[in-house]
Amino acid sequence: MNNKEILDENILEVNNLSISFGGLKAVENVSFKLKKRELLGLIGPNGAGKTTLFNMLSGVYTPTGGEILLEGQKTNGISPDNLSKLGVARTFQNIRLFDNLTVLDNVKLAMNQYMEYGVLTGMLRLPKFWKEENEATEKAKEILELFNLEKYFRAFAGSLPYGAQRKLEIARAMATRPKLLLLDEPAAGMNESETKDLMDSIKVIREKTGVSILLIEHDMNLVLGISERLIVLNYGEILAEGNPKEVIQNEEVVKAYLGS
Repeated sequence: MNNKEILDENILEVNNLSISFGGLKAVENVSFKLKKRELLGLIGPNGAGKTTLFNMLSGVYTPTGGEILLEGQKTNGISPDNLSKLGVARTFQNIRLFDNLTVLDNVKLAMNQYMEYGVLTGMLRLPKFWKEENEATEKAKEILELFNLEKYFRAFAGSLPYGAQRKLEIARAMATRPKLLLLDEPAAGMNESETKDLMDSIKVIREKTGVSILLIEHDMNLVLGISERLIVLNYGEILAEGNPKEVIQNEEVVKAYLGS
């Protein structure tokens, strides 16, 4: 395989990534690759550095060492809004919806970066405005249907059941047309039925869109049910990596979670 083929195969490459806060090394020399269309799970005990790693990948934090390559382009220090334009979308542990807007409008807001009509066109409701707004509405409906949220189109986001709100947040991230989707504990607070429904939805969006996914999750049923590879972080370093079922049986991984 030549260098171009290797580059084309990977959506994300992380090389010796590190960050320190004062004298504390939160993440140290982390390296891994994520292939296009792959779903990679990221697990670890509380405080292992998982969310800190996500914050660097999504532009919230700037690494103090190492590099992040998105399709070969270095993205260290690029702001979250510009990373979104490059194809990186991210959800958060805590739901961040606009509760007083409809489900449709929550998704359409995520499409703003692709809207081309100007302020005057919008104020005067000229044909270009209606054309783009109608196209956005139809696209938003298509995305919501992937998550079986079509019955909530006109409902306010804050009125949705918890599991539906979780799915809506992912739907909104998908509206930015990502190449890389970072899911930060998407099943947090869900019951078993909601988690199974979410797992099915994630499988569907991968099949339909081909998006690459990096997933942080504590629910091992979800992790093992959809991850193709698994990375374990502990004290900011990679402890194990590989086949999910083999990784969770690794003695060092068991010790990290349960203690010696």
